[in-house]
Amino acid sequence: MFKTTSLANAIGVALGAGWLLLGPVPAHAANTPPALGILGQAQGLPADFAEHFFDVPLAVRVDLDGRLLGEALVVLGRDDTLQWLEYTDTSESRETPVVRQRWAQRLSEGVSLGSCTTQCTDGLVAVHYSLVNSQLSLLTRAVEQSTDVQRYHALPEQAEHGLILRNQLNLSQAGDETVGRYAVQGVGSVGDWSTQANLQMDKTNFHGLRHRVDQLYAERTERDRFLRLGYFDPVAQGLIRQPRLMGSTAQTALGVMLGSSDTLYIDNGTTSTTPIYVTPSRPGTVEIYRNGQLINTQAVQPGLQTLDTRVLPGGIYAVEVRLLEDGQVTSRSNEFVYKPSAWRNPEQRWRYNAYVGRQSTLFSNWEQDPNGGLAAGVMTNYLMHPRAIVGLSAQQVDTQTQVGTSLDWDALDRLKLYGNLYRTDRRGNGYDLQGVWSHGSGNVVLNHNRAWLHPQRERGDSYYVDRREPARLTTQTSLSVSHRLTRNSTLTARLSRTDGIEAGNALDLGWARYGQFMGTDANWRVSLFDRPGTASTDDQRNRGINLTLSMALGGPGKRLSASLGTRTGRDGERDRNASLSYQQDMGQGTLRTLGGTLNADRYGTGLGVNAGFQNSALYGDAFALSSSYNGQLSSGLNLESTLALGDGKAAFSGEVMPHDASLIVDLESDVPGLELRADDHLGGAALLRPGRNVLPVGAYRAGHVQLGFDKQDHLAADIQPPTLDYHLNKGAVQYRQLKVVRTVTVLGRVVDHEGRALKGAQVINHASRSVTEADGFFALEMSESNPTLEIRQGGVQRCLLTLDTHTSKREQDVLLLGDLSCVAEGVAALTTPKPTGEAG
Repeated sequence: MFKTTSLANAIGVALGAGWLLLGPVPAHAANTPPALGILGQAQGLPADFAEHFFDVPLAVRVDLDGRLLGEALVVLGRDDTLQWLEYTDTSESRETPVVRQRWAQRLSEGVSLGSCTTQCTDGLVAVHYSLVNSQLSLLTRAVEQSTDVQRYHALPEQAEHGLILRNQLNLSQAGDETVGRYAVQGVGSVGDWSTQANLQMDKTNFHGLRHRVDQLYAERTERDRFLRLGYFDPVAQGLIRQPRLMGSTAQTALGVMLGSSDTLYIDNGTTSTTPIYVTPSRPGTVEIYRNGQLINTQAVQPGLQTLDTRVLPGGIYAVEVRLLEDGQVTSRSNEFVYKPSAWRNPEQRWRYNAYVGRQSTLFSNWEQDPNGGLAAGVMTNYLMHPRAIVGLSAQQVDTQTQVGTSLDWDALDRLKLYGNLYRTDRRGNGYDLQGVWSHGSGNVVLNHNRAWLHPQRERGDSYYVDRREPARLTTQTSLSVSHRLTRNSTLTARLSRTDGIEAGNALDLGWARYGQFMGTDANWRVSLFDRPGTASTDDQRNRGINLTLSMALGGPGKRLSASLGTRTGRDGERDRNASLSYQQDMGQGTLRTLGGTLNADRYGTGLGVNAGFQNSALYGDAFALSSSYNGQLSSGLNLESTLALGDGKAAFSGEVMPHDASLIVDLESDVPGLELRADDHLGGAALLRPGRNVLPVGAYRAGHVQLGFDKQDHLAADIQPPTLDYHLNKGAVQYRQLKVVRTVTVLGRVVDHEGRALKGAQVINHASRSVTEADGFFALEMSESNPTLEIRQGGVQRCLLTLDTHTSKREQDVLLLGDLSCVAEGVAALTTPKPTGEAG
């Protein structure tokens, strides 16, 4: 990083811009167009100000054909030349890392300002720098081809290959019976295509060892659609609401699937689908209020016109529009903004998924696997109104036709209604409704569904419909209420009724309170319940009450939970019960959490233990518990690990994060116990430690990861590079290297053999680089293990200096060098450091 953009430089730029804007203009310049050259723009500046513009690093904002490339540091020459130093911020740029780096490399070799006449690579037409607003503009021949607003993210220009394998192992044991499952989910990248493969093996009590490939397909995403080829599970993708269906579904189809996709869509600030109009009589302003708070203001001119709603937040909500003319409110109106946040592009009202194939299996020994039958379907969503989305679905599986329709309706600002209506040949039909009312202190949810179904009979490991018996009516209705009583307490209630095969009423009441208990934070909860009987209650109704207390215990990471209550026992009689649990965080080792539980009821006592673990290769949990009823021991184990392969490298990861794409990062450091925090500007975060790491990143969209110290904010060290740019296809893996070295801040002044200051000279070290200011002073971070400085000017090495950090004057992490004499022969000499008061 460049460290020399000093406060004096910033003040000089600000004063110089103010002089240009407010200072006197020569009479002959009034009718002359502004000169493109820097010297022409700097005419009239005081000599002292001009020194802060030339041959020193300047912070500029760079645009390419009107599109932002980022913030950067450059050096301007009096001969109308510009040399690129480095980017300082690219977070707001939508250009790909490849494009940004291409232009950084192109300009780092130096370029002349004005029209391009020689070496006009990459279609460069002109380069302009504005001294007033510190704006660097690059113009290319492609500018006429890029006048439209970019709507979709560009796919990666360089196709990176890779493979990411997620491995899962689940085991459960109860008595002498053990069941388990091992699954591998693979995501890969081959050119512009991504691939998906799912394989699983399992063992159950009813079957021996089984195996099958669930999915094996290739997919390509382009603009607003996707195409899928191979073996796949035909689940809807990219739809807001998939209509409910019932009956058999195609587990795996060999065929093709295509549909709508928002993966690459850029939200440029969509407009409200219902415009908002104003008709001012005089020039004025419009103020837009939401819930009494100002969210936007716009200038308006006389006449009928629409407001710019692209700048307003997404969603469906009411606003108050106030028109002010001559500083007085002349009209008020209540309007609605219709920008459904889930529907990212309101201009495309249709969303669809369509597939066709043959039911097929691959590498499977499952019994009753369907093979050879037709599998086809269409699933659509239609934005009928900003408040209403209609869904339609039709599928054909073997000889069975299934159809369904759905509706999502925002009937009022706080009332949402959902509904499904469905029918399946030779199986039955039904519908379900849901209403959600949200208010300031909670919400109310009402559900009702009804279905007429023919009964199903078990056959091996599958089911078939028994058409010999008439369809049976099943109805279920529930009402759920959540209400915040006070700031620290909440009341919940749920009442449900089921009619049909398993009929009965159920009631659950709960009260929760957050507060203090014995001087520590604690959560209280009281639950009352009355539920239909099951086999575990001898078909008697399960009634009871339960009181639970959870609280922190002692230091951080220690938690205690206790409960006391009554319920219906296994024999249908009243059963009093109690439990006590303790959980503790174990730190950053492999063992992360450890806990135990003691249960007691009228049958006896039961003991349970659990542990959570994680390291750089895997994470998971394990538990074991004994039954108070019969003493039977049960246990379980869950493990998960991710393997990333790409660029000829391989690495395991134990991070609990999705891996759509990944970076394999080798971190080298001379700092013991180092932990780097990697923050993805798209929202992800991870910790990097010395050695090999796997860093999950987003797919398709260009992004960057900012690196910083996690628990060592004041550490004098340099991260090389400080950011990692990426632009990867789904499943792609890229290899990167990081180096963190201890540094010391170096302050000095570069002079020639006659003692004159060298300004605009580059001072380079392994850790960072800098540029001398007008008075020759510089500051930079230097590697303590490699204390050498290279001084270059005009692209030519002037001298090379090896410092003795033990004899130089040092104040904590700052090394005071004094004057560095750079002689013509290329040998640097270190003069006696000046007293601190003469540092300039």
